[in-house]
Amino acid sequence: MLHKFFTSGFSFNESELELRSRFQMVNIAIVLSSFSLLYGMTMNYLRATPELIPVESFLLLVNIILFFILRHNKTKFTLVSTVITFQFTFFFLYLIYTNEPSSLKHIWLFTYPIILLYLQHKKFAVYWFMLTLFLLLIAPIQTFVSVSYSPFQVSYIAVVLIIVTLIINFYQSKMEEAKSLVLSQQLKLQEQVEEMMQKDKLLSIQSKQAVMGEMMSMIAHQWRQPLSTVTLNISNIQIRRLLEEDIEAKDLDKTLEDISNTIIYLSETIDDFQTYFQPNKEIEEVEVHELLQRTINFVEPRVKNTQITIEIEPFDTLYIETYQNEFVQVLLNILNNAIDVLIFDQVRNPKIKVSVTQIEDEVLIKIQDNARGIHFDDMTKIFDPYFSTKGKNGTGLGLYMSQMIVQKQFNGNIDVESSGNGTVFRIRVQKTLNQN
Repeated sequence: MLHKFFTSGFSFNESELELRSRFQMVNIAIVLSSFSLLYGMTMNYLRATPELIPVESFLLLVNIILFFILRHNKTKFTLVSTVITFQFTFFFLYLIYTNEPSSLKHIWLFTYPIILLYLQHKKFAVYWFMLTLFLLLIAPIQTFVSVSYSPFQVSYIAVVLIIVTLIINFYQSKMEEAKSLVLSQQLKLQEQVEEMMQKDKLLSIQSKQAVMGEMMSMIAHQWRQPLSTVTLNISNIQIRRLLEEDIEAKDLDKTLEDISNTIIYLSETIDDFQTYFQPNKEIEEVEVHELLQRTINFVEPRVKNTQITIEIEPFDTLYIETYQNEFVQVLLNILNNAIDVLIFDQVRNPKIKVSVTQIEDEVLIKIQDNARGIHFDDMTKIFDPYFSTKGKNGTGLGLYMSQMIVQKQFNGNIDVESSGNGTVFRIRVQKTLNQN
């Protein structure tokens, strides 16, 4: 609310930051000068020196008018700032021309450089300052108005005013240099962030493509057996017809029913994989056991003809709010890595164990295998992009993208612990995920 007050209720884009600052300074100048005028009017009344009250009242009225003009039309800023500059110039010179040195009211003149430098551009501020300095120096020697200040006194005030102006100008120049430096660094940082975001998108696409390749392999495994069953049933009927055997209606119905059920199974399989590949970016509530089982269904074709068993330890029903497809991608990456190692090492009684624990507002999913473990030198690099222990067979993106997804989208983390008896991946995510 206060912020809008000092910007006259207007909004400014990034290219208008300087104009916004100038709006703020003009509003501050109007408010502070109004309080100063009210204070001066009060003190002059109490001290029975009413000669300045009409001038101060007039200037206060001008402030009120300018205040409302500035809020009515944004394009009137230059006019308002010029009027305020003239107002202060007139008032400060009026103090010199009409007051006694002993009143010390000329001290207000030393705020003039601040007003000039923040209300006017530098090229115009110089002209205003030179005019004010000229009218100040000629005050004792001009013959139109009787002035109580001596030439020495006004020259002394002029010297101090020049020094104050130079100090303020130097300070403002340094502030502008610092501002330019900050803006340039901010621009470089923004470019670096955009570059990193582009790299993240590229890595995400590459990771998705790698997972897609694995998925296609899984679909091939998943379909091979049902398609063989369909082919066998059709071949059986064809052979019986060639042998001119009588095919009973119930046998034909049974065969057609088996083929129909198999086709339904194939369709459901495609639906499962299609759901995974859909770009779903909405948070959904899902039961953790169902999410794990869905992931395991994807990798079942890979372990079907192996000795590998995947076991989910029993746990209470637990719901989480998350991005389902991204979560499945993370689980798939870790499960596939475990399967690869168990197959490569030809582990006796190969097993993958999955457990789930709720810790306050977080959910901890542990995936543990009983393979040879991760080499100590590789432990610090397994989450680095393009690092892989599989040689040419690995992309080096799976664990990196999994960590990025968990950290950036799930506000969690993945850590790993490994020994000669196996490896444990711990996925820690928020139970309730807030969508920003």
